[in-house]
Amino acid sequence: MSRWLAALPLIALVALALLFGLFALKHDPHVQPQALVGKPTPDLILPSLDDGRPLRLRQVAKGPVLINIFASWCAPCEIEQPVLVAMKKQGIPLVGVAYKDAPDNTKAFLARLGDPYRARLVDRDGRAGIELGVTGVPETYLVGADGMILAKHTGPLTQQDARDLWARAF
Repeated sequence: MSRWLAALPLIALVALALLFGLFALKHDPHVQPQALVGKPTPDLILPSLDDGRPLRLRQVAKGPVLINIFASWCAPCEIEQPVLVAMKKQGIPLVGVAYKDAPDNTKAFLARLGDPYRARLVDRDGRAGIELGVTGVPETYLVGADGMILAKHTGPLTQQDARDLWARAF
């Protein structure tokens, strides 16, 4: 009996290893959560980066528009910024949400790399990110004219990604 008790932790460990191993074999690491695609833009109220006044995301992100979640501490966001600036020059409307970032850092980031956004909102504590289903930054959501989220892109946008994403709006 005492042998079984001594072996019980080892048996539990092997069972857990098998469970996790079998899950990993069936799990596709390239699957990106698209929880909000096909649903309305969440009704969030966030402070403006410019003056701190509360703004309703649904109002400033009337579609078609791209909502870009970014942060000054995010290296891929720096890589994507020239693409966003080029999109602004092409007349594509963008709304930026600074995710878990200090407003002064966000302002310095935009001053240094260019500000492509028609509205800049702050999600200081990340709560809006939870509502949006953010899995990391940068992420970009395409909002249609009816306020529905049509698509989500995770990671830095390339020129081709930006064209493909924006083409889905029409």
